Amino acid sequence: MSLVWSTLIEIEKYFESKFYATGSIIQEPGMERFNQPGWVNKVWFSSQYRRAHIDVVDARESRGLWMMHCCVFPHLDNSAPIFGFDVIAGKNKITGCFIDYSPAGDVDHPMIKYFGDEVGRVQWIKNRELPDWAKRIFSTYMVAAGNVQDEKELAQLKNLAYSVINHYLENIGSTVNQADPSITKHAHNFYAQNQKQNPHTPKVMTSLGLNADDVSVFIQNCLFPEIR
Repeated sequence: MSLVWSTLIEIEKYFESKFYATGSIIQEPGMERFNQPGWVNKVWFSSQYRRAHIDVVDARESRGLWMMHCCVFPHLDNSAPIFGFDVIAGKNKITGCFIDYSPAGDVDHPMIKYFGDEVGRVQWIKNRELPDWAKRIFSTYMVAAGNVQDEKELAQLKNLAYSVINHYLENIGSTVNQADPSITKHAHNFYAQNQKQNPHTPKVMTSLGLNADDVSVFIQNCLFPEIR
């Protein structure tokens, strides 16, 4: 297995271990449609977060690509940020990797300050410019890296991923009962609505060999579900 893929799969397994340790896996209505050969979705719930989701498309053999999406939403009485990790990679390089603690009503939340300090210690050979929809929801510290293939950068990415998920899960409970649920609900839905405007998501998923109708329903209802 290539170093790129082995590094990313280690990150995936580490994230899963943290969610199993902090929450309980649940079966969301409708999600069973999107567990297919080469496509796996898992969702967890806990007292600390209302939804943690890992979505993996393993098309290494058929398309030479591997994709992972992870997103964690706090409960609505919590002003903590939304955690996001997205990556798409071929055998020899990561074409795009995005990591953020995205504000959910409190742009000055101390967890976001930590994230800014943590990512400020690392540099990437190629930074990615963000489109308008992304600028509306992501923090100013967001990691948007491309063409990651150097062994040093891969190790840097792995260490950063471990650090930020550990910090997130250890500190997400620090601001429970400190938010207006109506404000947080609006922020979470605003995040989901803007994510759905990303034109690359359906293109990438169909390029991995997934059915276009499945992808459309998945993005709307399961990848970024809105709170009704």
